[in-house]
Amino acid sequence: MKLTSVLGAVFFACLAFTSCDKHGDDSPELSAEYLGDSNNGGSGDNQPGVITAGEWNDLNNWKFWESIISSEDFKDFPAYWSFFNTNRISVNITSDGTKPVINAVVQLKNNGTTLFTARTDNFGNAELWPNLLQSNNELDFSKLSIQVNNGAKIVTTVKPYSQEVNKIIMPETAVDNKIEISFVVDATGSMGDELEYLKTELLDVISRVKTANPKASVYTSSVFYRDAGDDYVTRVSGFTNDNRITTNFIAGQSAAGGGDTPEAVHSALDKALNELQWSTNARTRLLFLLLDAPPHYQPEIIQDLHRSIGKATEKGIKIIPIAASGIDKKTEFLMRFFSLTTNGTYVFITNHSGVGNEHLEPTVGQYEVEFLNNLMVRLINKYAQ
Repeated sequence: MKLTSVLGAVFFACLAFTSCDKHGDDSPELSAEYLGDSNNGGSGDNQPGVITAGEWNDLNNWKFWESIISSEDFKDFPAYWSFFNTNRISVNITSDGTKPVINAVVQLKNNGTTLFTARTDNFGNAELWPNLLQSNNELDFSKLSIQVNNGAKIVTTVKPYSQEVNKIIMPETAVDNKIEISFVVDATGSMGDELEYLKTELLDVISRVKTANPKASVYTSSVFYRDAGDDYVTRVSGFTNDNRITTNFIAGQSAAGGGDTPEAVHSALDKALNELQWSTNARTRLLFLLLDAPPHYQPEIIQDLHRSIGKATEKGIKIIPIAASGIDKKTEFLMRFFSLTTNGTYVFITNHSGVGNEHLEPTVGQYEVEFLNNLMVRLINKYAQ
């Protein structure tokens, strides 16, 4: 494992890093600007602000997503994972044209049959995906309707995202000033090159989020997972507003087991989404999925993943994958399917810190490189504001 020295960290902070690659003739040059400024500074063992990462939001770069997912290199990935994020319907709900209506239940219906269910986030936004699990993307929009909060508001003229965002005005509903965050972490042997650093970053994130949101009730939980045949498949620490419980749980975990490349991702998501006690009225629900390997590629496991992602959208849980060293392109795109479907965003660890093995260069546009702890705190505060 390569470790960045203090002098190296200072040196990195003074430089701009650029990495270039081409993904099809029409793809832009890929580059990253290194932002060497951590609130906690420093590097080395047991100090946060060491691991570097980038973020890419496919929902905010929709034309880019459409171009790459139809390109020769990646066009087979939707069928491979049975995620067809093509028919996008976006909804924005406000009470007066500006103030977001948070946590509204939004259902897309076809002649009364529910096709997709989501909840609005703190911006009043929800993403609906008809035919998500079907390769046939033909859709008769004249038969569609959007129902909010069990029919409190019904919209019969539904537009695809390519035409416009479906804007709805209705009275706001009461919501608890509650932030729920779950950290789901791959703890197999292949994570050994980064897990100790990631644990330090997570402990820092939990502490800083509490400080940054003094008026909110911040609840945290965690699921660590390995694979069938290991000492355990999942270990769970449930939601609590005592951050010491979550931090002590995370600090006590280590990397071991695994063996083959795929791991029990489906089991971890099932535990996190179905057994953790997510609130029905929180303003913010986030699930960070840290991993370096794909799930097992078996039909029943893929179906389990589909059910879990459907449960996340119904509960209004944004999934934010964090890709560590070792993932391949198929896994990268599965993680991006997760984030797209749940109105989340995609995070990937980069090589700039020198920590861990080689990291896959993502197929994205220009992005900024940040310290991972700063990036995670920024995202949490963004979705909790």
